Amino acid sequence: MSWTAQACRLRKGRYGEFGRIYAITTVVKNRKPIFNDFGLSRLLINELRRTHVEGLVNSLAWVVMPDHFHWLIELQKSPLSIIMQRTKSRSARAINAACASSAQCWQAGYHDRAIRYDDDLQSIARYIVANPLRAGLVKRLGDYPHWDAIWL
Repeated sequence: MSWTAQACRLRKGRYGEFGRIYAITTVVKNRKPIFNDFGLSRLLINELRRTHVEGLVNSLAWVVMPDHFHWLIELQKSPLSIIMQRTKSRSARAINAACASSAQCWQAGYHDRAIRYDDDLQSIARYIVANPLRAGLVKRLGDYPHWDAIWL
């Protein structure tokens, strides 16, 4: 099954519950490692923070990897689909403006997982922000500049 077909199948029956916590992952088009560029990473991070400041989500943890990002959020004022559309659209415009490009930045869709109320959020956040360690990008998490978590 193609990625597009799978993404469409995943969207069927998707329901976002306000106040629920979600772990989100979305991928750059063709897995191009655009976020190896420090400045482009910061443009995406600005959009993650903007979504939090606007009160649309409570951003609990995130990490920007070279070709994707992970985000742990508590859904506040908008449906999950709107949050992701807005974040991907705004970041794509900022990235394309910085690169003088009109290329598609993001693959269609995203993966989300609703977190159960009894799950240990701090452990999930640690797992998310430790992605650069597991990927071998750094030896110490403190050496990786593109992550944040409210507990760490």
